[in-house]
Amino acid sequence: MSIFDKAITFATERHSGMVRKGTDIPYIVHPLEAVSIAAGLTSDHETLTAAVLHDVVEDTPTTLDEIKELFGEKVASLVAAESEDKMPDVPPSESWKIRKQATIDALKSAAYEEKIIMLSDKLSNIRAIHRDYVNIGDAVWERFNQKDKRMHEWYYRSIAENLTELADTVVYKEFCCLVNEVF
Repeated sequence: MSIFDKAITFATERHSGMVRKGTDIPYIVHPLEAVSIAAGLTSDHETLTAAVLHDVVEDTPTTLDEIKELFGEKVASLVAAESEDKMPDVPPSESWKIRKQATIDALKSAAYEEKIIMLSDKLSNIRAIHRDYVNIGDAVWERFNQKDKRMHEWYYRSIAENLTELADTVVYKEFCCLVNEVF
């Protein structure tokens, strides 16, 4: 079994029983969509493996040490770059802006592979937000820790500003288009 195939199985097991916020959609759909997007930008197996695993440390009990042991140093480094510090001692609604600012700050000096994974993750997210926004309007923001639409706009536009290295790609253009439609 390849490292990539192993990552799909691992992510599926770790995200088992989880659903996307405010929906009944199995969570694993998101990492699979993200890796599908990333595959349009690179064929590097370690980057694609990290794209599949990008949320396992952030959203499950999985540790970076486990990722390193099972998938290697580069994959673990890429997953680490994509993983937020959830700040468990601070309520999520209070830590939201701090966490998002840290993501934006890290993106300014991120490696190209890290930017591919970030764009893939955020495009998958904005696609889901856009789908729901079309159906339920501003009620979509109620499912998030941060309920203020303007704060989400700040975040997504800041992400776009820091991914201009990918501006010539179809997926970056789709990302910007959806951000403009939602906000």
